[in-house]
Parts: sequence; C-alpha cells; structure tokens
Amino acid sequence: MTARIRTDAIQILDQWSPRATDASDSTGLELEIVGLFDQMRDRILRYSLTFGLSAADAEEVVQDVFLALYQHLARSKSREGIRNWLFRVTHNLSLKRRAAVSRASGQTMTSDAGGASISIADPGPNPEDQYAFRQRRDRLRSVVDALPQMDRECLYLRAEGFRYREIAGVMGISLGSVANSLARSLSRLAAADERVR
Repeated sequence: MTARIRTDAIQILDQWSPRATDASDSTGLELEIVGLFDQMRDRILRYSLTFGLSAADAEEVVQDVFLALYQHLARSKSREGIRNWLFRVTHNLSLKRRAAVSRASGQTMTSDAGGASISIADPGPNPEDQYAFRQRRDRLRSVVDALPQMDRECLYLRAEGFRYREIAGVMGISLGSVANSLARSLSRLAAADERVR
C-alpha cells in the first residue's frame, strides 16, 4: 500500500510541476518532496487518523498535504519549520475532511481511530506476560479513545516529539491550553494504569 501511495505522490508531483522552473529545479524539488514523503508519511497518516477519519480519507489527506507542500515550495516559500508546517496543514485538512464526511453522511463522526493511532510491540516472551501487556494496552487505549478530541491530538503530537509551543502552533491554541490538556490526559492515563497495580 505504501508503494502505491508513494507512486501516487510522484504522479501528483508530475501533474503539478510549475512551468516557470527549469527541469533541473523541478527534478530537485520532486526528489526533496519524495524524500519528505518517505520520512513523514506514516506520522502524518497516524495524526490524520486521530481525527476519526477512515483510512481512505486519511490517505487522501496525506496526498493533499504533500500536494500543498509541493505548491508551497514551488513558490519559493520558506523551508524553515517544515515539520511543523506539515502537521499544521494536516490538522487543517483533516478537520475539513471530517466536516465534509459528516455533511455527506448527515451525522456527527465519532472517533474510532484508537487501533490505528497506537501501535505497541509485544515485549513479553511468555503467555502470561503477553496477556497482562495486552490487558494494559487495551485499558490505556480505551482511556485515550475516551479523551476529548483536543486532548487526544495534543497527546499524539507530544508523543511525536513536538514541544508545547509547537503543539500550540500546530493546533492554533494557547500554550496554557496545551499544558492543561496534556496534564489532564497524562493524569487520566496514570490513574487508569494505577488501578490495576
């Protein structure tokens, strides 16, 4: 599936090549975009899934994000903070996609992306440890799924290594809101983890 998406990204880039640039500039830009696509695609896809989008809709968002990146860079816009820029565009496009899907279906979407947003490797070699691990993972996943949308997004971006100020910029909220959101989320996760021990 990733190979198909990468091929689709290259085809989109071919269709949107700016006429004002020469072939070598365009090829260099395409290679840069493909490199960024390879590096960031999975992270952006997982972030888009936190909005409760289906896998197909999240894939569309990823395509749109990299098309927007290509257009951004083709217009000689700044390359500074490109990671933050990618997540901010993903945030906005995911919200738009979710609203469009809701309008089309005539209902409010609920998040069912918990299984896609958290992926943990199986560390225990024996069946008892594996069972206990699965129970803990499922319990924590259910806590994350029950978090309000904003808290879930803040938590995901923090897990991706974003600083509080960067999260605030990506989501368009205040620094205090990010701190409160993460404190609430981490408190709920810690309480759920302590109940069993």
